[in-house]
Amino acid sequence: MISYVVRVADVRRHYFEVDCRLDDAGPIVDFTMPSWIPGSYLLREYARHVVAASAYDQNDAAVLVEKINKNTWRCHGRGGALIFRLCVFALDESVRGAFVDSRRAYFNGPCLFVVPNGRESESARVTIEAPTDPVCATWRVATTLPVLETDERGFGIYTSQGHDELLDHPFEISNFEQINFDVRGVPHSLVVSGRHDADLDRVATDLRQVCATQIEFFGEPAPFSHYMFLCLVVGNGYGGLEHRTCSSLIISRSDLPVVGELGTPKSYQKFLSLASHEYFHTWHIKRIKPAKFMPYELSRRNHTRLLWVFEGITSYYQDLFLVRSGRIDSNAYLRRLGTALSRVFQVPGRHLQTLDESSFNAWDVLYKPESNSPNSSISYYSKGALVALALDLKLRLREDCHLSLDFIMQQLWRRFGSVGVGVPEDGFEALVCEFAGEEFRAFFDATIRGLEDPALGPLFQQFGISMQMDSDAERPSADAEDKSTARPRLWLGLNWREVPEGLQCTTVLNGGPAEAAGINSGDLVLAIDRLRVSGTSIESILERYAAGDTVPVALFRQDELLECELTLERAPATTCRLVIADDSEPAAIERRQAWINELS
Repeated sequence: MISYVVRVADVRRHYFEVDCRLDDAGPIVDFTMPSWIPGSYLLREYARHVVAASAYDQNDAAVLVEKINKNTWRCHGRGGALIFRLCVFALDESVRGAFVDSRRAYFNGPCLFVVPNGRESESARVTIEAPTDPVCATWRVATTLPVLETDERGFGIYTSQGHDELLDHPFEISNFEQINFDVRGVPHSLVVSGRHDADLDRVATDLRQVCATQIEFFGEPAPFSHYMFLCLVVGNGYGGLEHRTCSSLIISRSDLPVVGELGTPKSYQKFLSLASHEYFHTWHIKRIKPAKFMPYELSRRNHTRLLWVFEGITSYYQDLFLVRSGRIDSNAYLRRLGTALSRVFQVPGRHLQTLDESSFNAWDVLYKPESNSPNSSISYYSKGALVALALDLKLRLREDCHLSLDFIMQQLWRRFGSVGVGVPEDGFEALVCEFAGEEFRAFFDATIRGLEDPALGPLFQQFGISMQMDSDAERPSADAEDKSTARPRLWLGLNWREVPEGLQCTTVLNGGPAEAAGINSGDLVLAIDRLRVSGTSIESILERYAAGDTVPVALFRQDELLECELTLERAPATTCRLVIADDSEPAAIERRQAWINELS
């Protein structure tokens, strides 16, 4: 048995203190801290946040400690009882980190829990001590780690069956709010920290419907006895990370509904979509997982070519479950789907990097974005969702009326997730071809190992949906009275972030006007045609011109003032709009209804 004690040691210096106790240590023991956290594929090297490491024997005498590599400490003791103690700086408020201040404490297991090498499978006890600082007097504990003995505030002893389980249960320690609700007989909780004025009862009601729809999708019973949404509300933020019986979410205050608010605005849809995404992962990555992740090796990169399957398919279903659960209607769903497709079409890097490569190289590409990333790479989240959509529609068009991506996912759960077997690298593709035929190999060759965009337009037509591509918005000419005289929207061919002085170029897109003009990523654009630019003024400036016009651009490159000539072009048609066709045939309507499965 391994015993841990976690203390909120100093809220002002942002320190956790963690003891790892062994009662049967040998004379030399190595303790290793994870380098990454499952679900976020980047070597974060959590050991870099360790401020001090020390060790003591059963007589409280100091034991020699030496760090032998980036994340391993060696204790030279005398055998018997040993306490290895770490002081950890915690000021990472993301869902992947550890955080302490005077308002709250939060941590993920990989940030604090070292493991004695060779004892990863041993059960453990974790004692969370109540903070002694008066500012923490009302704090409580929220976690899904199994309880052994705690007080009414949740401080006390928790247990795990091994290090893998221990690392998969984050802790929220604060004066949070909690709403409990039942889904198909399974207790669920919504835990919210941070300042807000949200209608949490409504949020819980909506989450109940989304969760029930997903449990029904995979089949009862759910693979967990309880579930918790851990939500941090901030002024401006977004993010989520899945765990086996909970999820950590960061959301903007404006994304939550207030009491009396009607409808489901886009901002609230954004939150529900995030929660739906992380909840789907409870099956699809936490239990259905690549064989390459069984077990996780948390000191090095774990490469797999299947991240598009696990993140892309999850991204596809996250909004589909909003419409299937009745949280949004079909028109809202198609608007969200069109926006998601546009994000793919607006990234030139999809013509250079395959989904296969995107998945394999996630550790050094997706999670380490650079200024040229949009030109050279594609996200397995967004492009993976596009391919999942195309696969689903193609399967539904076969004569086998039972075939769909729904069916494939349910088979994936039965064959792999429910029995704890890892999915081999060719496992998903083989499963599709088993039921749909070997001709689907060509689809995977083109869209996963190749660079093709699936032909979605003809597929949508057979579901009674019209797919329209344009340049985001047509801008009317000054004297236009109707859209027939509208002029096309122009573009600069760059991405930027607004700063007080102007527009800071973040990416110069391949083949665009900015590239031709010699503008670099990092340049600060001050003026176009001697008019000062900002994020709000640039459209009004461009309205004065037509495609082919050349304008002077003033910019700073580091501390040097430069001017260049930029020839404006019509914006490419990369914005996707999906609408239900008025003249849909009955068969197309039936297919669409079976696919979206909208609740009335």
